Amino acid sequence: MTSLDHPWPEPPAPGTTIQVAPGIQWLRMPLPFQLNHINLWLLEDGPGWTIVDTGVGLPDTRALWDRIFAEHLDGRPVTRVLVTHFHPDHMGNAAWLTERWGVQLWCTQGEYFAARLASQRTSPEDFAPRLEHYRRNGANPDALSRLAGRGNHYPGLVPSVPIEFHCVREGDVLAIGERRWQVRIVLGHAPEHACLWSAEDDVLISGDQVLPKITTNVSVWAEQPWENPLKLYLDSLARFRPMATGTLVLPSHGLPFRGLHERIVMLRDHHAARLSETLDALREPHSAAEMVPVLFRRQLDTHQLGFAMGEALAHLHFVEADGRAVCVAGDDGVHRFVKA
Repeated sequence: MTSLDHPWPEPPAPGTTIQVAPGIQWLRMPLPFQLNHINLWLLEDGPGWTIVDTGVGLPDTRALWDRIFAEHLDGRPVTRVLVTHFHPDHMGNAAWLTERWGVQLWCTQGEYFAARLASQRTSPEDFAPRLEHYRRNGANPDALSRLAGRGNHYPGLVPSVPIEFHCVREGDVLAIGERRWQVRIVLGHAPEHACLWSAEDDVLISGDQVLPKITTNVSVWAEQPWENPLKLYLDSLARFRPMATGTLVLPSHGLPFRGLHERIVMLRDHHAARLSETLDALREPHSAAEMVPVLFRRQLDTHQLGFAMGEALAHLHFVEADGRAVCVAGDDGVHRFVKA
């Protein structure tokens, strides 16, 4: 049973919008993954509109944007493009939109430079460190072959990244139309993910940090192979404590909802259960790859496998960091964790 309240039981149809609060329009774009959609937001901004997040840079998404421009902007221009974080479903059309409307990209510094880095890694040699990361954490030859075949999908979904940006920082207050949005930087899912909070109107644009149904992916990646992102993520959930019980949460996936604090309890409980499962398994040594079927009891496609490996490793690093497990490198070079 869920205690969340979803004011709108259905999302907007493709190419249309739903007003979720005065001056805030909800639109939805398709994604070429099992998670098949992203929610985007139009905020009235004086004489125009601020776009929050952009969808992947594919022709069908841009065709839907053209419909939005023709039918739902009331003849007003886009005044800025704000991206919560660098992942392709959020950053994918940032360059296309900013060039089309002659406006700036607004995002945090960490997300901008992560996007630039990801978009420039186009060769097999660039992807080699990630494959070594997977091998070190127990991926077998078949999994490595699948992951190598997929390679870096980022440039295909983010054809270009703007050459300049307006930096958004923790504590900034953005005047967008008649609202003042406080910037809250949260960690664990992305380097410097920005959430936007209108305290006066009790509205939160939560990006991927708080979702109503699925859990946010929290992964260890090759660029920071010893990181403890799950601790960063769980600690960041405290950023939402000052927000009112009735806050309207506008997430990137799923339906808008009320019940923010109830959902945060669910998320903490979920990860506590996953950590308990992890420790139970670590009575015997396990690599991250060997933990994947323990934590994900379903068939995974190649896209999901990379995320599952990263998330399994995040849980292993969490229990290692708090002293409940130790990591041992085997003669085969694979890192395995065992209960301390």
